[in-house]
Amino acid sequence: MSAEPVRAVAPWVRTRLRTAPGAAWAFSLLVLVTAFLAAALPRAVDVYETEGLRHDLATAPPRLTVLDITSLPPPPDLARETREAGMRPDRLAKDRAELEKLLPDPLRVDPEESVYGVRTVQRVIGLDPWLPQPYKLPPEFTLTAPSGLAEHATVREGRLPTKADPAEGTSEAAVTVETAKSLRLKVGSVVHVPARFSSTPLAVTVTGIVEPVRSQGGYWSAEPLLRTPVYALKPGGDGTRFYWQAALLLAPAGGPVLLSGTGDPELYWRLAPASGHLTAQDEPRLSEAIASLSGGPGLVKIREAIGRSGAVATGLDELVGAYRSLRAAVAPVVAVAAFGIGAVAAVVLAMTGGLFAGRRAAELALLRSRGGSLAGIGVRLLGETGVLALPAAGLGLLLAMLALPGARFLPALLAAGAVALLAVAALPLRALFLHRGPLTHGGREDLADARPSKGRTVAELTLLVLAVGAVVALRRRGTADAGDYLVSAAPVLVALIAALVLVRLYPLPLRWAARPARRLRGAVGYLSLARAGRSSATGTLPLLALLVALTTAAFGGSVLAGVADARDRAALRETGADARVAGNAEAMPLPAGLAPAVRGAAGVRDVTTFQVEYGIPLPVGTGRAAETRGVPLIGVEPESYERIARRTGFGPFAASLLKSTGTGGRIDPERVLPAVASPGVAARLGTEPQGIAAAAGTFKVRIVAVRTATPALSGADFLLVNGADLTNRADTALLASGPSLDGGALRKAVAAKSPDFSVALRTERRAAYVDSPMQSGAESIYLAAIGAGAGYAVLAVLLSLLQTSPERATLLARLRTMGLTRRQGRRLLGLEALPQALLAAVGGTLVGWATILLLAPGVDLGRLALSATPGLAGLDGAPLRADPWSLGLPAAGVVVLAGAAAAVQAWWSGRRGPIEELRAGDAR
Repeated sequence: MSAEPVRAVAPWVRTRLRTAPGAAWAFSLLVLVTAFLAAALPRAVDVYETEGLRHDLATAPPRLTVLDITSLPPPPDLARETREAGMRPDRLAKDRAELEKLLPDPLRVDPEESVYGVRTVQRVIGLDPWLPQPYKLPPEFTLTAPSGLAEHATVREGRLPTKADPAEGTSEAAVTVETAKSLRLKVGSVVHVPARFSSTPLAVTVTGIVEPVRSQGGYWSAEPLLRTPVYALKPGGDGTRFYWQAALLLAPAGGPVLLSGTGDPELYWRLAPASGHLTAQDEPRLSEAIASLSGGPGLVKIREAIGRSGAVATGLDELVGAYRSLRAAVAPVVAVAAFGIGAVAAVVLAMTGGLFAGRRAAELALLRSRGGSLAGIGVRLLGETGVLALPAAGLGLLLAMLALPGARFLPALLAAGAVALLAVAALPLRALFLHRGPLTHGGREDLADARPSKGRTVAELTLLVLAVGAVVALRRRGTADAGDYLVSAAPVLVALIAALVLVRLYPLPLRWAARPARRLRGAVGYLSLARAGRSSATGTLPLLALLVALTTAAFGGSVLAGVADARDRAALRETGADARVAGNAEAMPLPAGLAPAVRGAAGVRDVTTFQVEYGIPLPVGTGRAAETRGVPLIGVEPESYERIARRTGFGPFAASLLKSTGTGGRIDPERVLPAVASPGVAARLGTEPQGIAAAAGTFKVRIVAVRTATPALSGADFLLVNGADLTNRADTALLASGPSLDGGALRKAVAAKSPDFSVALRTERRAAYVDSPMQSGAESIYLAAIGAGAGYAVLAVLLSLLQTSPERATLLARLRTMGLTRRQGRRLLGLEALPQALLAAVGGTLVGWATILLLAPGVDLGRLALSATPGLAGLDGAPLRADPWSLGLPAAGVVVLAGAAAAVQAWWSGRRGPIEELRAGDAR
């Protein structure tokens, strides 16, 4: 009889997972969350960068985004019929279809906002005397025969133009409602313009008045004159003569008529680009496509299609360049969060592997003693972690894809794959390293006896030298070249240096403190210091995780605080106070009773009025600045204005410096007024009294104080005097402040006094600085980084305590058999955990502060904080500054968490009796 086959034992992996299901689920959850964060980060960056590109192109003025392709009409040496045929709508439509095919990727055309036709290059004069002629200057018209007028306009009166007769020099036309109102045109009006080869002018009959559809779209706004007439200043005059400019929309077939006019016709195809398909990765190709169309192979192909005179004009290159600049400025700052959180996550995963390896040290040592090979043990451990980590990482990747659609897959896959690889390999590598040789049982594994090997010392010194070298190179090179992300890795490098140094130096002060503690009456203090001085919980990995987490949180909080501060300062600089009231036209005097009405509005605490006169010529004084330029003269009420200046921080001064001379209203060129000036004006005028001639009065000024900014103006130069001393006093603006200022009530109060004055609120100006998804996306990533850093810091503390919790519980049980009370046990565990927590907290605070000081000279948050550069006028950029709350609050949280964890462990250990902890044969 054949022997009965031996039944196989239970599979290793299944047995191990059933043995510790809680640890398996916790490990899977950690890998899932980490993989989700790792995969979500590059996808989030892709999403906000893509949205930023689309937003910039969609919200930019159409005159900047359109591709304006032009060509001269057929040359004069051809027959007139041939020339006219080349200007008819069917031929232009055919050329447009060809041009769209020639556009290089990723450029695509939005057909709804694109237009083609014939137009005059120069405006032509309207000859009819009944047309409005201010200053006896006739209006000038742009004649254009656009396509698709019926789809882009609603007829309000009459009908759309349909007829044109080139031979007779007549055409029908339409005008917009605004043009008809300003030029006094109506249905049936005939506008005559000069002819090129005849004394008989061209006649354009208005057949319809239309209302634009989507007036802000590319069809109407790329050339705003088509929609809205302009009351323009006549060039070359004395600066006071104005005339009208307007457009006449000819029939689609009216292009050939322009050959007989004096306006030099040209063919045009105004192609509006579509932006909905673009992604951030298309930006380099988009720049290349624009460059090719402007003066490269693309332009050659266009000229082959429409003629040698073809040209392409667009402002897309400026928009894409601005986007690229913002992206380059934001990317290194955002990468700091990525490097920091990535390093913390990697350390926490490594700590998890170390925790599992430490808990299973006896089991693995037994396997080795019974002949188990390192390779065999490693494969089994790989199977255990792989079964848990790979599905969890895949699920995290899937969740990231569902949460952030529309981004690239490969970077997310690589990030989640890196998490899975680290999670799978952490336990096997740690276990194989510990059990590469025979283990000696019974020895203590703390810092009191452990002596770092020569190899570890060499490795630590190598890392230390590399980190210091990288930081020194960063300081010498700056942040201009961030291609290797050295700037972004700076917090991790500094934290690595600090962790290596602190883990070596940490036991020394505790051992020194333990010596006098031996003389104390109780044993708790000495025991806690002695154990904390040699605790294995103070290894490099836990300390590195906490330092990087705290540094990332400090840096992220400082970035957000710096961005908020820059926006607050810029908005306050722009308005001068919480609210600014000024006329819609320059130098409009405040109406009577406006200041008291504003002062009585809800939430207004203080009001000051002032007078501004621009362009005051400065004399050549005793200073060194010799250039002649005009500056604003500001007349203020010193007391109230000084309060506003002190509250805003822009150029505060003592009100007594502008004490009135008592000469207000008197004409005396020799009187001397004290003045506060900007540095440039002060350098110009010098220290002696200098004469000023202005509409507000003629007098002399003596500079009594120099300030770099003042609330009344956001410009660089100003001259500030007491308004009571001006001969012609007429306040033109006011500032109002109040912590709970009601904008609606303030606007209502101003509108009741005059409709010609408007209110600018600081809060509204501040909100206007955030107009790009790149700004809000970067801020969201920093908020997520701070939250994730806090979470991983908590895990680092818990894993560090869990690693030594069995040994602590055993020690507490033994001490209780010797008479230690429960209260003393709680004090012992709390005091033992306190030094490690304080080390991490103080070290994290110092490392975060040092990192901010390190990066501050090369990090300017202006591009991230402000969407419009005018808000930076008068500000010293937007530098990175340490935020006390971001430095202190996370560090305090670590101390509180460590103390709470120790208290919970002491409470839990107190519930179990010492007999349950100390069992016969227990080797702990």
